[in-house]
Amino acid sequence: MATAVESSSAPAAPSKPVGLVILSALGGAYILAALAVAFYAVPALWLDFVGPLNNLALGAQVAALVALCWFGGKLSADAPAGTRGGGFFFVCWAFTIFFCVRAVALNFEAVAGQVIAAAFGLLLLYFAVKFFTGRTGANWSTGLEHAGWFSFAAYKPSLGRWVRRITTLGILLLGLSGAYSLSAQGIVPDTAVLALPFGLGSVPVLQQAQVLVPLLIALATLWVAFRAVNVPSFAEFLIATEAEMNKVSWTPRKRLFQDTIVVLVTTLIMTLFLLAVDLFWGWLLSRERVGVLPPPASDKAKGDKTGGREQKW
Repeated sequence: MATAVESSSAPAAPSKPVGLVILSALGGAYILAALAVAFYAVPALWLDFVGPLNNLALGAQVAALVALCWFGGKLSADAPAGTRGGGFFFVCWAFTIFFCVRAVALNFEAVAGQVIAAAFGLLLLYFAVKFFTGRTGANWSTGLEHAGWFSFAAYKPSLGRWVRRITTLGILLLGLSGAYSLSAQGIVPDTAVLALPFGLGSVPVLQQAQVLVPLLIALATLWVAFRAVNVPSFAEFLIATEAEMNKVSWTPRKRLFQDTIVVLVTTLIMTLFLLAVDLFWGWLLSRERVGVLPPPASDKAKGDKTGGREQKW
């Protein structure tokens, strides 16, 4: 008996996911575009349609940068692991290649400079491609992302609080003091200008740099101070450090005061003893009959007054 079997369409093969290299390039291109919009396009539009740059323009730049960062985070929320790290390394390679080629081109002239700069740029580009297409790029990108450098999540926030707070304070003092020093000394110019090789002139890359550079350093310091104590490996070290510190038996205040007095008195006695010994041996060895050390200035003056007669003791 023949039975009719309903034919079913074969399941379509799933499309291959976009590779991590392409996603890293797209992420890096988005970061570069966001930086160009926040630090170049916004000031240019402000000068054209509003007026001179002021604090409101600075606020508009920061707001644009924050909005673009938030939008980029939303876009990469469902991306494969390593996409954000790959975008970060893409930007690092882009800046490295550009500034290295620029440095080479500025030190050579005419056709020779162009050839050397192009060859050096191609060499760096080759290493960049090898980095992203090999295991190193994928491992570094994934490891950087798994360490939490692009996340607001805290790692075991209830453990190691005091050591984490002290570490965070140290990072903040280091970075914020540098930002304040740059702002107070006026080292950064008001407009950062980038010189281009081969007679292309220069281009302004950052308006209000005297305010923006310290501000960006301060924001980067805040982020590093927050994320550093939440990197799993470093956070585990801080947690273990606080656990060991809790096992220490601290000296009571009264005993600490007594021990401090004993140490200070002993140090004073030893100082006086060494001073007496030093004065005695200095006096003995500077006698004329011993002759190991030259006589003191007072004895020389006395000998001069007595007409050089022999001094006895």
